[in-house]
Amino acid sequence: MILGFNIGFLEVSWVDIIDILLVSFLIYQVYTLMKGSVAVRIFLGFLSLYLTFLVVKAVQMELLTLILQQFMGVGVIAIIILFQQEIRKFLLLIGKTTVFNQANMFMHFWKRNINARDLDVTPIVEACKSLGGTNTGALIVLSKSSDLKFYAESGDMIDAVISKRLLLSIFNKYSPLHDGAVIISGNHIRAARCILPVTEKENLPAQFGLRHRAAIGMTEVTDTLVLVVSEETGQMSAVRNGDIMHNLSAPELRTKINEYMFEELEEGSKISPEETGSSSSTKELNVG
Repeated sequence: MILGFNIGFLEVSWVDIIDILLVSFLIYQVYTLMKGSVAVRIFLGFLSLYLTFLVVKAVQMELLTLILQQFMGVGVIAIIILFQQEIRKFLLLIGKTTVFNQANMFMHFWKRNINARDLDVTPIVEACKSLGGTNTGALIVLSKSSDLKFYAESGDMIDAVISKRLLLSIFNKYSPLHDGAVIISGNHIRAARCILPVTEKENLPAQFGLRHRAAIGMTEVTDTLVLVVSEETGQMSAVRNGDIMHNLSAPELRTKINEYMFEELEEGSKISPEETGSSSSTKELNVG
């Protein structure tokens, strides 16, 4: 035993402890992904079937054991088919937090700062304010690290400089581009009418419709900030990492955008309070 200790008759090494911690972390992540979704019921059904197989095998019911054994033989394939959405979300989570992704972040650190400083926040805030005043729904995705090509290609490519008039035209109720999300990267509107992944959380308040669910779902799988303007109430919201900050004023919305865009800058190069605008207390709702 190398660098270990004894617990009664058990010999435990530090490798065993690391192994247990890694498995515990893996189980917790799987539980987090499956919590509140129909996948939990499927998993429990699959587990019940496996326990039944162990029981009938123990009591030597040969025919039933043979039938269940054939099913268990393709268990891995069945798991991939049944849990394809959860597996995809898990791989996206790993890709979002992996060490290699962090290394890539440092390689593009200077480039990201340039993109952040290029963003003109005022047209976005003013457009959201005007859309809220007319109860016009809107869904805007801000990305500081990626062009979100996969999601952009689900809509119509625009690649135009951000302006208030352009955003108002896109989300006009009679515009063919209003039904979907706008993706903004750098200081450009990359695409409109984009399709976003919808969260599977079941504990969302009743007033949150499909736009809010899509905003939460998008921030669960990508490092983005999503702005939502409610068509029913005209209220503005910001969503980050699955948490929604609801009923924001225009100065609060500006602050949230600047906090997201500039959070990775060095302390000496952060924007001043005058640039972000004054901020009062926001209403943050954790839906995790």
